Amino acid sequence: MKYVVLLCDGMADRPVPELSGLTPMAKARKPHMDMLAKKAEVGLVKTVADGLKPGSDVANLSVLGYDPAIYYSGRSPLEAGSIGVDMKPTDVSLRCNLVTLSDEPEYDDKTIIDYCAGDISTADAKILVDSLKKEFDSDEFTLYAGVSYRHCLIWHGGTLDLGTLTPPHDITGKPIRGHLPEHPNAKKLYEMMRRSYDVLKNHPLNIEREKRGERPANSMWFWGEGVKKPLASFKEKYGVNAAMISAVDLLKGIGKFSGMRVINVEGATGYLDTNFEGKARAAVDALRSGCDLVYIHVEAPDECGHRYEIENKVKSIELIDEKILAPILEALAGEEDYKIMILPDHPTPLSLRTHTNDPVPYMIYQKTAPRDGVESFCEESAAKTGRFEPVGHELMGKFLSR
Repeated sequence: MKYVVLLCDGMADRPVPELSGLTPMAKARKPHMDMLAKKAEVGLVKTVADGLKPGSDVANLSVLGYDPAIYYSGRSPLEAGSIGVDMKPTDVSLRCNLVTLSDEPEYDDKTIIDYCAGDISTADAKILVDSLKKEFDSDEFTLYAGVSYRHCLIWHGGTLDLGTLTPPHDITGKPIRGHLPEHPNAKKLYEMMRRSYDVLKNHPLNIEREKRGERPANSMWFWGEGVKKPLASFKEKYGVNAAMISAVDLLKGIGKFSGMRVINVEGATGYLDTNFEGKARAAVDALRSGCDLVYIHVEAPDECGHRYEIENKVKSIELIDEKILAPILEALAGEEDYKIMILPDHPTPLSLRTHTNDPVPYMIYQKTAPRDGVESFCEESAAKTGRFEPVGHELMGKFLSR
C-alpha cells in the first residue's frame, strides 16, 4: 500500500465577499481533488485543540499523529533541528523573522509593514543575518540563518518565562507598541530587536533592495520560543517508511526528529513561485524507492492568506491540484491500491490574515474502497456530511488502517 498526504497549509477559509461569498477552496478549479472527493470519505477534523495556539507547528504535529499536548514545546526547536542546530537541554530557541518596519524615529512607535520583508530571498537574508551575527553572537546568544525570512536564535541558558511573544504575521499593518516583549525576562530580546533596526536600516543590501523597489528587512522579530523535545519515531509508531517534502524548516524539523526521510526540492520557496512540479517528482521518486508514505507540505495558501492575496490564494489551490496532485495520481494509476489524504493544517482566513483553530475539511480516498463522497471538496461540503473527527492526532492512525 502506498500512502500520500497532501497538506495544503492554511487552505481553509471563510466566505469571501470578493469571491461572491465563496471560500477560495470553493472558488478554485480543482478537478482532481473534486474527482477524488466524489469517492472519498469527507468530513471535518479538529487539528488544533481548544486552548492551543493555532500554528502550523501544533497543527502539523496533530495531522502527523503526534499529540501536541505531549510532544509540543514550541515551533523554533523543530526549525532549529532542521538547519542542524544541536540544542542542549539548557538552550531555548526562538524564531527570528526578518521583518519590514515603518520609519518612525522611535522603535516602539513603528508599524509592521511586512512580516516577511517582501519574501526576502535566502541569499539576501543570509547576508543580513551574517551582519547581525557580528553584532549579537556571544556566549549567551547565537543566531542561525534559515530559509527566506525564517531564522533562529539560540539563547544558551535561557528561559521560557518570557510573557507573550507575538507572531509578526498576527499584527501585520499594526503598530508594534503593545506587542513588543514586555516581560522582565525578555528585556534582552527587546534590546536586540531595537538594536537590530540600527544595524539593518542603512545596510548596503537594504539600500539596494529599496532601489530595486523591494522592501528592506530592517528588524529582527522574536517569537515561537521552545526547548528541544524528542518525537517518537514515525516508523515505530505506524510501521511505515515515510518521507517529508516541504520548503519550510518547521516541517523539515518535524520530519527529521520523527525519523522520516527529509527531501529537499530545489526551487521550493514556500510561496506561489515554489517548485510545485519538483515536489510532485520528489514524492513519486520517494514512493518508488522504498517509502510507503509521503507527506507533501505546501505553504503557498497560508502565505497568501497572511498577505490578503485573494486571487493568489485561489490560484495556489489550483496549482496544487494541477501540478502536484495530477502527476501523483498519474504515477499511482498502475498501483493495485493506494490511499490519499488531503487537508489543510488550519484555516488562514483572508479576512483575519492569521490562523484560527476552526475544524478543517479533510478527505481520505482509497482506490479499492470508494465511498459516497461529495461533489466538490470545500469547507461547506465537508460540514454537510456530518462527519467530524474531534481529536486531530487520531486521524493519521485512521488513515493508515486498512
